[in-house]
Amino acid sequence: MKKIITLCASLFLLAQAHANPAFEQLLDDIWQFELRTDPINATRHGVKGFEDKLRDLSAATLQSQYEARLTLRARLLQVDDNMLSEDERISKTIQLRELNNAIDEYRFHAHFVPLTSEYGFHNELAFLPSSSPLHTVEDYRHYLTRLTHIPRFIQQNIDWMKQGIAAGMTQPQAVLAGYEDSISAFVHTDAKDSVFYQPFISLDKFPADTAQQLREQAQNVIKQQVMPAYQQYYDFFTTQYYPAAKQDIAAANWPEGKAYYQNRIKHYTTTDLDAEAIHQIGLNEVKRIRGEMQTVLDSLNFDGDINAFIAFLRTDPQFYAKSADELMRYAAYLSKRIDARLPKLFYKLPRTPYGVAPVPDSIAPKYTTGRYIDPSRDDEPGYYWVNTYALDKRPLYALPALTLHEAVPGHHLQTSLAREMDGLPPIRRYSYISAFGEGWGLYSEYLGKEVGFYESAYDEFGRLSYEMWRACRLVVDTGMHMMGWSRQQALDYMLENTALSEHNIRTEVDRYISWPAQALSYKMGEITIKELRRKAEAELGDKFDLRAFHDAVLAHGSIPLDELRRQVDKFIRQHKA
Repeated sequence: MKKIITLCASLFLLAQAHANPAFEQLLDDIWQFELRTDPINATRHGVKGFEDKLRDLSAATLQSQYEARLTLRARLLQVDDNMLSEDERISKTIQLRELNNAIDEYRFHAHFVPLTSEYGFHNELAFLPSSSPLHTVEDYRHYLTRLTHIPRFIQQNIDWMKQGIAAGMTQPQAVLAGYEDSISAFVHTDAKDSVFYQPFISLDKFPADTAQQLREQAQNVIKQQVMPAYQQYYDFFTTQYYPAAKQDIAAANWPEGKAYYQNRIKHYTTTDLDAEAIHQIGLNEVKRIRGEMQTVLDSLNFDGDINAFIAFLRTDPQFYAKSADELMRYAAYLSKRIDARLPKLFYKLPRTPYGVAPVPDSIAPKYTTGRYIDPSRDDEPGYYWVNTYALDKRPLYALPALTLHEAVPGHHLQTSLAREMDGLPPIRRYSYISAFGEGWGLYSEYLGKEVGFYESAYDEFGRLSYEMWRACRLVVDTGMHMMGWSRQQALDYMLENTALSEHNIRTEVDRYISWPAQALSYKMGEITIKELRRKAEAELGDKFDLRAFHDAVLAHGSIPLDELRRQVDKFIRQHKA
């Protein structure tokens, strides 16, 4: 035991000696700069002094921030990797990636398009009540001041969208049908019906006169400033933006669109592959998964082909919940059941819990089937959101795979472990690299098969359909944005190859159109993780430990795929020894 303690102490002292204070200061400088640019994010991280502010999106401010990031990037590039520890080298890689992304998005005018088919800046503001610290009277006054900045924030976004119209850089009209409903959902005759008023409903912790004063101030701010701003955005969207939105769907047709799409491929997949290569990978995966689907059909002795089986799954009432409560109860049951299997897959588990909740009504109609929501503060859980809108389009056979992806062992487990790595700088704990995170989420769906989570052939087909869904993304995303595919062609391809409902497929295809290349990250990340696992299994043989492998994959937080390869190679070397 003394030898072990001595060794640990020596390793700690070695790590301390190798620490680079100048580099740590640079990372902190960048982190503090980014917090200053985004007050809501600063509040979420518990940083004081930003509780009454919203982002400034003025042209002068965005230009200044762009130039500041160029300077910070130049300072970061001057750091010699040979003077860094391994963790510091990884931190540099991720920080450089984040700076490059912000620089690229400004350079390609991404701020001209501050909305996707399912989300936008107006939805983001709706999280203010839940993400703001509201404990003291001063906290509530800061919150009210922050609400007074909403008109300016909305107007700045409208101004950028007008520039987008002038530049020919808008979302396609095809994906915006009904989008105005997500804006009008925030407009109310009575301020007390607003989501922004919710913090004022129960103020029992304050004296009655103070509580009444706060409520009156809130109603006044919401009625006279917040509601008119949302109404203004609604009017602009319906009378100017939607009519002027572009008729084609390809990002390639935006100004510098082809270069922008390739830039987004590199950002979301962390690879240098081009659209054609990814498209072909998708076609190959679709063919393979279709063969596995046929095996499931054979086990059920179904009288018909895969497409007939998919039609049966889409229309038979036995596969759909009768109420939102039934769907939520099933999701909660699945979540608890997979919790019990986690020790078979991991040595290290996160301490942060998660809850199961419905997608908010204001965004549900055009929102995806489910999603994981990180905690806003360290005194909150994460949430696995389940969409209860249009129950006849939310098949129960798909819910097991969705639960594994969004809750555990998927996003909640992976992001919570990263946040809990107290010895790492914030850029490592809070950055989310889509190829890694979404690749892990899709791999997590597969892990359910290995621990007996899928109880029926229908559940297994649901898993395969979800994997097929991600494989189809490689085909349709590249097809629509770079190869001239129409929206209908993409819809037909998804209908032909997945068991998703038609409503889900329309929602998903519109998401891919409005968020170029993000959908490529899932399959590309999962393929890499499975490839690295096969490599470790082959080289280690009987020494391969699945739980140790998973811990190694997650040990450094969210990292690019080439860095993941390095870490798994290191894991193999260590376990061979």
